[in-house]
Parts: sequence; structure tokens; C-alpha cells
Amino acid sequence: MIRVLVLALALAADATAVAAGMGAAGRGASHVLQAALLFGLFQGGMAGLGAGGGTALVGWIGAFDHWIAFLLLLGIGGRTAWKAWQGEEEENQEAEGWVGLLLLAVATSIDALAAGITLPAMAFPVVPAALIIGGVTFATSALGGAAGRRLGETFGRNVQILGGLTLCAIGVHTLVDHLSHGT
Repeated sequence: MIRVLVLALALAADATAVAAGMGAAGRGASHVLQAALLFGLFQGGMAGLGAGGGTALVGWIGAFDHWIAFLLLLGIGGRTAWKAWQGEEEENQEAEGWVGLLLLAVATSIDALAAGITLPAMAFPVVPAALIIGGVTFATSALGGAAGRRLGETFGRNVQILGGLTLCAIGVHTLVDHLSHGT
């Protein structure tokens, strides 16, 4: 059980950071909560899919997953930082809508697909493990988004700029990490 919780926390880290960046960037509470819900569903689902024999999928997706995450996070983070720098209000904070949230959920959960392959070796039932991974990701993403939102409200556009740049940095880190490790 402890190993599954540690795995869940590790897998939730990138989704939580993205949710915190969204909150700091001034996204509405409902938008951040929707993101946390999708992040949790995708993390748990991808882990379950990996446990169910996603070896072939991991090999195929692994060839370009880092590029998807990089481009999405760079685009959303860059737009957020630029608008905050210019002092522009987000005229439509839901511009990314469900499509953007789904793409972010996929981008932040691809590692769960790979990690899911290890679940059967942990001698822990796969379905409860996937539920724990999803639940932990939801909880930490919701808390991260709320904390980011609070910081954004307290410190204004400087934190919004920082939130956008943080999303960009996560994207760059993801790309560099995958390219340097050959995965």
C-alpha cells in the first residue's frame, strides 16, 4: 500500500504543478477543479491501462509524448505569462475549454501509462491502485490549484507571470528530461 501511495504522489507531481500554475494564472475555481478531476481520471485510467498490457502503447506514445507535453505547456504557459505581462485580462478564461483540459490531462498522465506496467509486480490489486492514483492526483491537483489561485489573488499579475513561466518550465523540463534519457 505504501508503494502505491508513493507512486501516486510521484505521478501526481506534474499534474499538481500544472493545476497550481493554472490557479496562479487566474483561472477560475471551477476551471481548476475540472482540471483536477480530469487529471485524476486520466492518471488513474492510464495507470490501469498500463497495468492491463499497455506495453505496446507505451513504446508508441513514448516516441512523441514529451513533444505533446512540451508544446501544450509552452503554449498555455506562454500565453498566460504574455497576457499578464501586458496587463491584459483573460477575456475568455475558458478559451482552452474541455479540449485544452483533455490535452493537458493526456500530457500529464502519459507517465502513468508507463508506471502502470509495474502495478502487477507490486502485488496490489490493479483497480484499487488505479483508484488511489487517480484520487491522489485529484486531491493534490485541487489543493495545488487552490494554493496557486490564492497566491495569484494575493500577489496579482507577478504571480500570474510566474505561473505561466512555471508551466513553460515544466514543458521544457519534460522535453529535456525525455530527450536526455532517450525515452
